[in-house]
Amino acid sequence: MGASGRGRWYRQAAAGGPGQDGSQEAEVARLRAENTRLLKAEKEWQLEREILRRAAQCFAKEMK
Repeated sequence: MGASGRGRWYRQAAAGGPGQDGSQEAEVARLRAENTRLLKAEKEWQLEREILRRAAQCFAKEMK
């Protein structure tokens, strides 16, 4: 494949042109759903961590 063929192939792939099927869109949708799930889990972990931090502070005050 010559340089012009590679350039044409690259431009088509970057633009989602010929040779692209629904599998790429399905993968993007799957990754977006996973990202949403992970962001939700992170918020829950942050809340749990904050609760534990405050509980530790409370117990530390009782020990003094």
